[in-house]
Amino acid sequence: MTKDDTYKTINNPSEEVLFKDKNSKFFGFAFPVKTEDDIKNCIEELKKQHYAARHWCYAYQLGIEDIKYRANDDGEPSNSAGMPIYGQIQSFDVTNILIVVVRYFGGVKLGVGGLINAYRTAAQMALENSKIVEKTIDLNFKVQFAYKHMSRIMRIIKDYDAKIESQKLELDCNLTVSVRKGNADALYKSVKSFHDISIKKL
Repeated sequence: MTKDDTYKTINNPSEEVLFKDKNSKFFGFAFPVKTEDDIKNCIEELKKQHYAARHWCYAYQLGIEDIKYRANDDGEPSNSAGMPIYGQIQSFDVTNILIVVVRYFGGVKLGVGGLINAYRTAAQMALENSKIVEKTIDLNFKVQFAYKHMSRIMRIIKDYDAKIESQKLELDCNLTVSVRKGNADALYKSVKSFHDISIKKL
């Protein structure tokens, strides 16, 4: 089995981590996200909790095969915050994730090098503090068949380690099945070999 049908992400937000440098405090957070709305909500929530902070810098990556990412310096010098945070997302090879580093300014300027180090370290700590999980990239199929084929279909589902996501059993059987991408072709061909069973990709 090839590994190109898996990806890594987190299921739960990390605990808050803290990195300090010259009186500045950098709080790091990692959140599981699926949409840009999720991202907006997480950042708004943090701004309420840390309303006295100076900067809320972040980076995120969404998607599995079609990747979308953004890095935001939030008023820090260009590329001194967002990109170092995003670098850690790449380094840990995770997706569907948002990392925010909240900075309280301590009165001493750190310089661009110091900022890059601080934001990178806080992001790294947030990721180290997260439980990273591996998930499979799954494809969904709709399968329609007469009751007499039930045992054949159940056997194919079992053989390819697929899951029934929903079923409608009326005059005939309608199943929505999800299967990891690496097994999808073989499952499709197995079902297709029965001429009176219909299968289509969703």
